[in-house]
Amino acid sequence: MKCPFCNHFDSKVIDSRPVSDGASIRRRRECLACQKRFTTFEMLESMQIMVIKKNGTKELFDRSKLLAGLFKACQKRPINPEEIADEIESELLNGLIAEVTTAQIGEMAMEKLKKLDDVAYVRFASVYREFTDADTFLSELKTLLKKTSRKARKKNED
Repeated sequence: MKCPFCNHFDSKVIDSRPVSDGASIRRRRECLACQKRFTTFEMLESMQIMVIKKNGTKELFDRSKLLAGLFKACQKRPINPEEIADEIESELLNGLIAEVTTAQIGEMAMEKLKKLDDVAYVRFASVYREFTDADTFLSELKTLLKKTSRKARKKNED
């Protein structure tokens, strides 16, 4: 940190404490050249995630849109949609992904729902994958039932 008095680049931190909002830190520093003290504030820079829509347009990630779909899929199910949305948002931020497609977000949601609850998964998939007829819907259900029966057989064998 550059000293505001002598422009020297080396300083030491004397005191450090969070600011009332909890999103930044106030630091008291002392310049190693002139020994004058000064205060700095540090805050976390949040990354903005751009979502590429089906039509190619881009917009900022909107957690509320993801939550709306999850709430519909998880209605009257023993699942917390907020936790799933938190996990997805966290994975996107931690992966340092600047741009993501709506398809990738949808796949992430379906993967998480599939592990937690078959009904919520089918509800979400039916909207997300835009099932156009009963055959497509039935095909997805059959795939899900095969996986469920394999898991049950494996569990009984153990």
